[in-house]
Amino acid sequence: MFENIDKCSLCNAPATHPLININGRKYHRCDRCMATFLDSTHRLSSEEEYAQYQDHKNDSADRGYRSFLSKLVHPLLKKLTPCRSGLDYGCGPGPVLAEMLTKSGHSVKLFDPFFYPNHTVLEQTYDFITCTETIEHFHSPAEEFARFQQMLRPGGWLGIMTCFQTEDSRFSSWHYRRDPTHVTFYRETTLRHIAENLGWSCEIPVKDVALMQKPLNQSPRKETRFSAP
Repeated sequence: MFENIDKCSLCNAPATHPLININGRKYHRCDRCMATFLDSTHRLSSEEEYAQYQDHKNDSADRGYRSFLSKLVHPLLKKLTPCRSGLDYGCGPGPVLAEMLTKSGHSVKLFDPFFYPNHTVLEQTYDFITCTETIEHFHSPAEEFARFQQMLRPGGWLGIMTCFQTEDSRFSSWHYRRDPTHVTFYRETTLRHIAENLGWSCEIPVKDVALMQKPLNQSPRKETRFSAP
């Protein structure tokens, strides 16, 4: 058996407990937000992560990939008024999502720590932020969501797509868990917990997609404080 880690890296609850050991890879669970974490000792180095990401094929001509992204694009576009400015956070090597939103009349800037490491875009504010197939890679998710809180304008939308974790009995065989770059796993209730702690609303328009809205009366630079038991 392995020991509890000090606190949840998402909601800052004081401790998580051991969940499962799969072929020597240890996973922890937070009972507050219900997130699951790969033990930090099993994370890849930055160089190893980059090598994995270079194998990703994000081709704008791939109809299947565009259809996949449409799960987020279509419900998000229904929320946006014309000519909004956004940020595609974690866009990867081929910013197909940004292209789709730009063709719909919005302006979209790009950030990715490996492929578009332009940190000046993180000092600006936006009407919407998209984060597709990215939050599962976060080593320090509380810090990342605090950053979203700072960058999103009042009334703005955060669009997230990640594969929701369901029953623990299926976790060991889950394809999403087997990706070595995936270190944080979210249930639907986890994303609702994040929104509640941010003071935002949260909708789940389709499976594996969450749309969170920042209230109009909330400052774009309000400090985020995640609750603990």
